[in-house]
Amino acid sequence: MPIYEYACSDCGRKFEALVRSDTVPQCPGCQSTQLEKQLSVFATAGASAPDLPPGPCGTCPHASGPHGCAAH
Repeated sequence: MPIYEYACSDCGRKFEALVRSDTVPQCPGCQSTQLEKQLSVFATAGASAPDLPPGPCGTCPHASGPHGCAAH
């Protein structure tokens, strides 16, 4: 069951809801079904990008040789 974020068009309340494919979500405040699905922002706690060693030019991790990337 996916979790979706909604904004109620009637009362303006924002909320998350577990939604099955055969159900119509309702606002928990006013029970309206006039909802707008919101763009979800995902976050993971404790996850970070790995540290990459510098590339051949010393400034980026591209392995295409000195000045091989478009930034240089």
